[in-house]
Amino acid sequence: MSILIGKESRIVIQGITGREAAMITRHTLDYGTPVLAGVTPGKKGQDVHGVPVYDTVREAVEKHGVNTSVVVVPPAFALDAVLESIGNGINVIVVTTENIPQMDVIKMLAVARKEGVHIIGPNTVGMIDPGNRIKLGSIGGDNPERCFVPGRVGVISRSGGMTAETSWMVKRAGFGVSTSIGIGGDSLIGTNIKDLLELFEQDPDTEAVVTFSEPGTSFEEEAAEFVKNGGFTKPLISYVAGRFTESMPEGTVFGHAGAMISGDHGRPSVKMKKLQEAGAHVVDQYDDMIDVLRDVLGEKVRGA
Repeated sequence: MSILIGKESRIVIQGITGREAAMITRHTLDYGTPVLAGVTPGKKGQDVHGVPVYDTVREAVEKHGVNTSVVVVPPAFALDAVLESIGNGINVIVVTTENIPQMDVIKMLAVARKEGVHIIGPNTVGMIDPGNRIKLGSIGGDNPERCFVPGRVGVISRSGGMTAETSWMVKRAGFGVSTSIGIGGDSLIGTNIKDLLELFEQDPDTEAVVTFSEPGTSFEEEAAEFVKNGGFTKPLISYVAGRFTESMPEGTVFGHAGAMISGDHGRPSVKMKKLQEAGAHVVDQYDDMIDVLRDVLGEKVRGA
């Protein structure tokens, strides 16, 4: 089992005729994930790697019953694409686009929250369920098996690249992944760490979760409070990158748009302290994750 995606996912790719979207489509199909439809206004009747293209999401829903969307469109069109999906009953939307105007992000997240729709991103590599070979977005590229093998450990990462590397660390420890998710590097995203821990708590096939965090935002502090209050009861192994940034000028942005420290807000040391106080296994060095996973889980999920 996994969270948000699985065998029930019926996928449409919005913006499918673009170069990046076409590449994502090819890699997704090669992995074995069925992409049922694509949408690009004005391109109806074409196909991309055998996937039929429609002018609207409504047509894709009527023809194929799609319920999951990957949005790969330019920033100026992202809001309309997301609202179109929500308006046609899509309940999981992966928004890969970066540099979307903040007011547009605020609007799309508000509508999604009101309608009970899960948005992953914006500015995300996507998510993957290796057990069912379901891949949404650029995650894993053309060789997902290098890092993502089926198992019972959930992975949550702010960084796209480190989503793959953290899943590889899980693999090196002798375990596999139930669902691995790049939540996106922006300060405004649809589904944060706390939200995902709540879903992983409900997944009987996830035995533990590993998180990779960065400076900026209060996502980790909110997650720590959730864990402390009993919302997540499974083992949580966390690594917080970027402690060196605390000695740099306040307000400096490092890497992602959301990686900014202001006062105590967004400080890696504060995140680590809060997570430790909540009972998470916080590792000092990234490689320590392997030994901690083995110590915490033992034979429980090995080889699952």
